[in-house]
Amino acid sequence: MSVATAQSDTPAPRLIELSGVTKVYGTGAGEVRALRGIDLQIAKGEFVAIMGPSGSGKSTAMHILGCLDTPTAGNYRFMGHTVSDFDRDQRALLRRNYLGFVFQGYNLMPRTSALENVELPLIYQGLPTAERRARALDALAKVGLDGRESHDPSELSGGQQQRVAIARAIVTGPEVLLADEPTGNLDSARSHEIMALMTDLNHTDGITILMVTHEHDMADYAQRLVHFIDGRIARDTPNTPGQASAG
Repeated sequence: MSVATAQSDTPAPRLIELSGVTKVYGTGAGEVRALRGIDLQIAKGEFVAIMGPSGSGKSTAMHILGCLDTPTAGNYRFMGHTVSDFDRDQRALLRRNYLGFVFQGYNLMPRTSALENVELPLIYQGLPTAERRARALDALAKVGLDGRESHDPSELSGGQQQRVAIARAIVTGPEVLLADEPTGNLDSARSHEIMALMTDLNHTDGITILMVTHEHDMADYAQRLVHFIDGRIARDTPNTPGQASAG
């Protein structure tokens, strides 16, 4: 698979497009229509919060965007390429090289150092040991964990574990960071620290961020709010970060 690099001289190029995307699980009486014709465009460098009640379709949409699931119908394009036509191996390559994932539960390997956890995606990419180590150390420094490289998850706080998870997600230099309730297991102070870190990655490194959250104060860090209800996008509105908390 080859995914072309977006033209740098085009302002805010369209990175992601969902057109008429549906997702149906089951058949007959057990049929569930998780998505009912979603149209969504994400520009390179955006920070988008995806919100909605349980069962609204937001997580299904994120799974499709992350190539963890496929649409029943409709079209998904990434950097101009039709992901809907990709086979399993091509989707895996897209995930490995262009997407980073952060989850509510951190998903770190126990009894494995922070450095080794961050190196893991680079092992899958086949990078030599010295390069893996250097890039993992740089990613840990970027998330403020200098000096914690040899600590395993049991020796780190929840906020520090999520920082390791973010370092692991960005160590490959992804185009998009997909974050699913990244502050769900953290207290308020640590949650705001993580959101400030993600905002910095968006502004400084230009990483496009798509974040599922049910917390309005966390969503307020985003530049755009997309609300799902009953498998459809009910609202898609711009947001001025900090506006809600300032009010």
